[in-house]
Amino acid sequence: MDDIIQQPIQPLPATAQQNVAVPVSGTDMQQAVQIIQRVAQTYQKLIVGQNDLLDSILVTLIARGHLLIEGVPGLAKTTAAHTIAASIGADFVRIQCTPDMLPSDIVGTQIYNQENHEFVTQLGPVNHQFVLVDEINRTSAKTQSALLEAMQERQVSIGGQTHNLPPGFIVMATQNPIEQEGTYPLPEAQLDRFILKHVISYPTIDEEVSILKVRPRAEDVEAITTDTTVDDVLHLQLTADNITADDKILRYIASLVAATRAPEKYGLADIKPFVEVGASPRASLALLAAGRANALMTQSSYVTPDHIKPYLARVLRHRIMLTYEAEAENTTVEQIIDRIGSVIQVP
Repeated sequence: MDDIIQQPIQPLPATAQQNVAVPVSGTDMQQAVQIIQRVAQTYQKLIVGQNDLLDSILVTLIARGHLLIEGVPGLAKTTAAHTIAASIGADFVRIQCTPDMLPSDIVGTQIYNQENHEFVTQLGPVNHQFVLVDEINRTSAKTQSALLEAMQERQVSIGGQTHNLPPGFIVMATQNPIEQEGTYPLPEAQLDRFILKHVISYPTIDEEVSILKVRPRAEDVEAITTDTTVDDVLHLQLTADNITADDKILRYIASLVAATRAPEKYGLADIKPFVEVGASPRASLALLAAGRANALMTQSSYVTPDHIKPYLARVLRHRIMLTYEAEAENTTVEQIIDRIGSVIQVP
């Protein structure tokens, strides 16, 4: 058995290799840039500031991921999500989470039809292209877990039958960072399904004055017209898949994530007492996907460390669990991530 374990991993044969990148053509790059610009322009007409949130949403869309947004009420999280959905012509639904919500309220259920004496499947609101789960931490862990299959496999199972979700399916969830009665922390497995966690801050004084002038309304979002479609987003995703990532970049990403698990091996013994659980390989995949999306957004056909760094905190902050000692020392997860990013050698 030991001999088997110690054998080096053999590369897959050519017929078994997957996701072989094809160089991005100038035409595909130009088309991708135009799509991104149209979406961004629509967003900026209605949303004042929050450009970092726009960046996170675009990366999430291009990377086929899901986005968790944390912020106090009133910071236009819902409006931003609805605006992006309208800007790409996506089928949009908003699910308002409450403590008494059941899993069937999200994925659907079977209803007995008295006329033909059969059960009929009625799909829930998750069966849309763009799903906003508002205040996800106000519903129980059991109900939150109803989203796991949808987010990972992009399907739901009801009554022993599997139903595929629409192409371009994406979940954007918001949560209130203020701990109150009736809130439930998201389980680690649920958090790990979000490619990014974006934390929203208050607007500046100038931005708030602009908000008072613009006064965006729900009617303004409903009035959005666009030539961009979900198919355009699927084109962005396929184009990003072909952005080149050198082996040095892959090793850089793997080192960043591995340093969260064994910081002492990377000259970070001082933060080891503060980290209880590090990030899984899903974090590495998320960093690579975010880097490729960022490269596409900046019209680059290959990934560089500069495409990775802006998303380090957004990818890792919800995947690292800190110890009680870190809490006692007032050490935040962002400080841990900054420390790792400053120490791991850039290729």
